[in-house]
This record gives sequence, C-alpha cells and structure tokens, in this order.
Amino acid sequence: MQPSKWTNRRTTVWILALCATSHLTGCASTGAIKTDAQHRRAANAAYVRKHYVKREYNIPMRDGVKLFTAVYTPKDRSKTYPMIMFRTPYSCRPYGEDEYRNTLGSGMHFTKEGFIFVYQDVRGRFLSEGTFKNMTPHIDNKESQSQVDESSDAYDSIEWLLNHVERHNGRVGMWGISYPGFYAASSMIDAHPALKAVSPQAPIADWWFDDFHHHGAFFLPHAFNFMATFGQARPEPTTEWGERFKHGTPDGYQFFMDLGPLGNANERYFHDEIAMWNNHVEHHNRDAFWQRRDILPHLNNVAPAVMTVGGWFDAEDLYGTFKIYHSVEARNPDVVNTLVIGPWAHGGWARGKGDHLGHAYFGSNASEFYQEHIELPFFKQFLKDEGTANLPEAYVFETGANRWRTFDHWPPVELESKSLFLHGGGGLDFDPPSNDQPAYDEYVSDPANPVPFTEAVAIGMTRAYMTDDQRFAGRRPDVLVYQTEVLDEDTTLAGPIVADLWVSTSGSDSDWVVKLIDVLPPDAEDYDDIPKRMHMGNYQMMVRSEVIRGRFRDSNVHPKPFTPNEPTNINLELLDVLHTFRKGHRIMVQIQSTWFPLVDRNPQTFVDNIFLANEEDFVKATQRIYSSPEHATQLRVGVLPTMGTTANTQP
Repeated sequence: MQPSKWTNRRTTVWILALCATSHLTGCASTGAIKTDAQHRRAANAAYVRKHYVKREYNIPMRDGVKLFTAVYTPKDRSKTYPMIMFRTPYSCRPYGEDEYRNTLGSGMHFTKEGFIFVYQDVRGRFLSEGTFKNMTPHIDNKESQSQVDESSDAYDSIEWLLNHVERHNGRVGMWGISYPGFYAASSMIDAHPALKAVSPQAPIADWWFDDFHHHGAFFLPHAFNFMATFGQARPEPTTEWGERFKHGTPDGYQFFMDLGPLGNANERYFHDEIAMWNNHVEHHNRDAFWQRRDILPHLNNVAPAVMTVGGWFDAEDLYGTFKIYHSVEARNPDVVNTLVIGPWAHGGWARGKGDHLGHAYFGSNASEFYQEHIELPFFKQFLKDEGTANLPEAYVFETGANRWRTFDHWPPVELESKSLFLHGGGGLDFDPPSNDQPAYDEYVSDPANPVPFTEAVAIGMTRAYMTDDQRFAGRRPDVLVYQTEVLDEDTTLAGPIVADLWVSTSGSDSDWVVKLIDVLPPDAEDYDDIPKRMHMGNYQMMVRSEVIRGRFRDSNVHPKPFTPNEPTNINLELLDVLHTFRKGHRIMVQIQSTWFPLVDRNPQTFVDNIFLANEEDFVKATQRIYSSPEHATQLRVGVLPTMGTTANTQP
C-alpha cells in the first residue's frame, strides 16, 4: 500500500485521541501531549457545561430493578430534541449532577448538533441494581414480568424517559461501540415504538467467534487481561472499577509463556474469583451456555433504521459487525439497513483520524468523513427529519486503492468467484496445481517456541497488529509462505474469503492460522517521519487473518481428534475484505500453527479440555499443507471487476 504524507502534528492528534478514549489501558505520553489533551478536554467540557443541564435518575424496570441513568438536556428551550441513548457495562461516569462529560454522543459533532443525551449503566454494573450477566441471553416471547433481558430493559428505560424528561420530540436513537454495540443491537429487537434509529458499532454478536474465541481458538491476552479487571465481582453498586491486574512486565510473550498451561491462571492469579474465566474453563466447547449468548437468531421484528459500523482491521468484533448486518438483512427485509466499514481498528472511527493504522496509510481522514457524511446525517434524518442521509446498502472503504465506495448489495453482486491456489514450494495463483509440483509442504510446530503475533513488546493485543509487517513471521521455519508473481494489473478482492485447507498433523490436534498479505514493491515510497532505519520497500501488510482450532473443524459442539498424518479438509472463514492489490505488488498467504500469545498454545495432543491440559500434553508436531490436484488448498475469493453502476467512488 502506497503511504500518504504524514506530519508530526497529525501524529500528536492520533496519540491524543487514543489516550483520551481508552477505558481499560493506560497511555504513556510526554508532558506536552498531556497539556494539549487537557486543553482540548477542558474546552469541550466547558461547551457541554454551558449548553446542557445534567440530571441523574434511577429508572425502574418491569421487575423492580432500578438502572442508574444520566440525562444531558440542552439548555435551549426554544425547540424539542430527540434522545440519543448509550447503554454500557463500562460506567456512564462521571457521577454526580455537578460532574459533566467532556463530549456527548460519539463526539463534538453530536454535542454541537444538539440532542438529549442519555447514558445508562446496564443491569448489575456500577450504580445500577440487579445481577450482571455477560452477553445477557435474549428471551423470546416473555411470559412474565420477571423475564427480563437487554431488549426489555431498553424498552422500559425508553418508556420512562418519554414520560419523565421534558422537551423531547418523541423519538429515540441508540448507539454503542463494542460491548455497548451489543446493547444497541439488543434494543432493536421488539423495539419501543419511539426507537427510530440504532447504530450497533463493532458489536459483539457471539463470544464464540467475537473477542475471546475465534473458531474455538482462545485469544489469551485479550481474555485474560479483560477478565482480570472487568470480571471482578461487584457485590453492591459502586462508582469504581476493580483493581487493575499487575503483570509485572511489559513483555506479554514471556508473561504468558511463564504462565504455562491455562490451568495455572486460577492457581496463580484468579483463585476461582473470576466467574467468566471459570465459564470459559467449564464451557470449553460451544455448548448451550454460548449458544444462549448468540444474539443473531433473535434479531427479529426490527423496526428502527439500522446502521451497523465496523473496521476492516477490527481484531475484536469484526465477526459481530458483518453477522449482525446480515442477520438483520435476512430477517427484516423491509427495514432500512446500512453497513459501514472503514479502514479502522476496533472503534477507530471514534478514536482517531482514521488516516493510518500502524504503518498502513489510507490517504485521507476517514473518521472525519464518516462522522460528517455518514453518522450524523443518519441520526438527523431519522430523529430530526433534517436532510436526507441517502445512505447506500453498503458504504465501504477500499483499502489499497484508498477510497470510499458505495454498493447496492453486500457482498457486491458483480463479484466473480475465483480461487487462489497454493502451489508446493511457495507459489500462489488462480490456476489449479498440477502433478509435476510438490504434493505438500511441511513444518514442525513446537508449542515451546510458538510464532509471535507481533514484533512489538506488548502485554496484550496490539491495536495495529492486523496491518503489521509480516516479514518477521515469514522468515521462521514454522511458517509457510506462498506468493504470486508481481501483479501486472490491479486486483481487487471483495466480500467473504474462505480458506479451503487440506492439512495433516503428526499429532492429534492443531491450530491453523491463515494470513492474507499485500507485499509492497521493493521501491515503495517511504512516508514522512518514518522511523529510523525503517523502509516500506517489500513491506508485508496483513490484510486479513484468522485461526481455527482444528478439533472444531466439523462441529463447535462436538470436537474430534485428527488421525495422525491423514490429509484432512478444513474450511476456515476469514470474513470479508475490500482490498486492491496494486500493480507491482504481490499477493501472499502465510500459514502457521501458533500465534502467540494472541492465541493460547494448542498442546497438539487431543485432550478433553485444553484449559486443563498438563505440561506433558504439549508436544511438537509435523504439519503438512497439501497442494496436489486431489488435495488442493485454496482461498475462495471474490474478484471485483472494473467499477460498474452499482459501485461508486466517494470523495
């Protein structure tokens, strides 16, 4: 990907945005940067205090439980306003009617537009009463007042607000990013009639595929670090977070290697006090516990307009973004339903300018474009009858070419289905393999020396790892590399990608990681202020990646071992892309069996429960990737032709 120019000033703004919006991790910065951030926050806070009045309420639900809610109402009483609601398990701080937020809604563009802003602690979190349930199971056809879920809590809250808050226009919108995105999505099921517009953004849909499990593989530091703080018990209402876990080192690779088998987490650190960690241990397959926490089958009777938002490089909830969009589309064909995907990491559209991620550059301020031309117009149209957002079915950013595009359908109907075939010895192209090529390539996977997921020293999931340069991995002997010849024309891949793998292992279990990579040409231009001794020539930008725990290849409920050394077919969904591999670039695929500590180590010996595996269960295994005519490993992709009438470029 050709980088755009970059300045120190813009770098400073990006760092400030990350520092100001992170709620679970700290951010080290210079005193000057902190001063700039403090000035900006102070100016924003002064605006909010000047133009809004804050009130706090405890809103009763149908079962008598009261939910803490803060309401910011415009001081201007010359007109009525719609409500914008945000329900969160992460605290609607600051608490106290004299304490104001720095911004309202998703940013100052919403703050200055003017709405009645509503923030609510969900049931069982912070100052709200009741018992908190992670990913509250939805209850269809409720038969009594005691049957409550996030849909009913949203309904009851809206009903109370309409009856007790002055100067509203009778319309309500809802939004949320990540976990709050789940609550937004839940609210649109059998929604209150006043709920007119909902925007689930990077929403969790199913924790077996979002966040902590990817096709059964356990995202270790993400789960461990999150649960160590968020998972602490809250026996009574509080305004405080739990104590932050102290790793004692910034080196996540070493920390989690030293942890050893996952059973040591309870013995050394959690002491059976983190309920959600225990749930992962107990429910190590996708049993009824996880199935009840899948919101997708329940997205029926959706009446509000829906705009689902996500980022191409969201390592946490990209699954939820696409699956919620598709589920709403399939189950509610008459509802307004728009998909927006930009060049962002998790929540990046609200946490930075969106013109770069790591060392990948996108040529424009994607976040400002989204906020000004997509997000605010959506809510103004459906809540204020002002303007016409005129949003397409899909508003997506084409990485590589670095431009916004619109489509009447997603995936685009004009896609041509093709396969990128792996060829023994490292080749990759659209032609099937022949018998005069090696039938397979192999490597030895060693859980005692797993492939790192990033070159960075980090204690958790890095925000930019999904665009990281992959040369560090491809040079290891336990990573197989396949690449095309230099492309003689642009090639645009769009829509879902499925890795159709033919593999074998000398063990009885294994993980399989597949990475799709854009290889820049040797003479790729360096961007301004590039770090010393770094160059973009031959940079291997990861475009999409995914992992599957091989035991779940046929069923997430009933795992089964591999027969050692027997060729076995695995289909791995990599989710969607819209990326152009430019002329002069190469398309690369890397395959490996460890990805540490991003993914916990598979023992490579089939055990009933990997969370309870012992040291002796972890063994080396010889892994083979087949590329013969009979066992042709391939990536099934969609290739987008020259732009037609259903695909338009936006500025």
